[in-house]
Amino acid sequence: MTGWIALGKAPDGVRACAMKGGRLLEQVTAGSEGAALENLSEPAERIVRIGDGTPAALPANILPEGGHGLPGFSQKSPPDVIGAWVRLWLAGFLSNQPNWDGVINATEGPVSHWIHISAGEAVSSQSFLTPRLIDALGGAETPDTDAMNDSLSRPERLAAHLRAAEVAGNMQALTGHLIGAELAAARAYWLGQQVAVIAPPPAPIAAALKAQSVPCETQTPDDLLAPGLAAIGKTLGL
Repeated sequence: MTGWIALGKAPDGVRACAMKGGRLLEQVTAGSEGAALENLSEPAERIVRIGDGTPAALPANILPEGGHGLPGFSQKSPPDVIGAWVRLWLAGFLSNQPNWDGVINATEGPVSHWIHISAGEAVSSQSFLTPRLIDALGGAETPDTDAMNDSLSRPERLAAHLRAAEVAGNMQALTGHLIGAELAAARAYWLGQQVAVIAPPPAPIAAALKAQSVPCETQTPDDLLAPGLAAIGKTLGL
């Protein structure tokens, strides 16, 4: 089997993953490509650059159609860009459930993406800066359910709700209001759909959906890294 390396920028630095065929041997994160490659103990005959190339315009296949890298996705309306690591997670998710259709909410760093998946394609997306806003405003990791329901029902009052939560020092309410507003805006994506969430714990979107009696399965990016790399490697003939 061929040794190869998946290499690309991630929210926490430059990530390098050493592969042997479809098996993940090790992964490291460093401040630069050179440092990441130096920190790997496994040699490689080929580097697949994650995020390299022109983003594929939606709708597009989750798996790449040849080439030497894995670009992300782009969308013209509404304007959106989805990172290549998210595309890789989607590939890992579908490799475990190849006939799955529905909506996947994937959180990468400061952005929350709602992506409609059908027949192995990413059909459309709607993305939000909710994680960035929660961080910037000092929100809590877990949302207050009452605040979330409030903003889900009346998203036009979001700014007033945020001020009230700030004055009261209720950071769980602040997070709840922001997530409730996101759910209100993304209602067409999750209402009546099969939903999955890809996010690091505690995955507040998953908790919010379950509070609305929306069944969803939750996986972490780490869960999907190895199967995603294996799927990409197989598609590229590695």
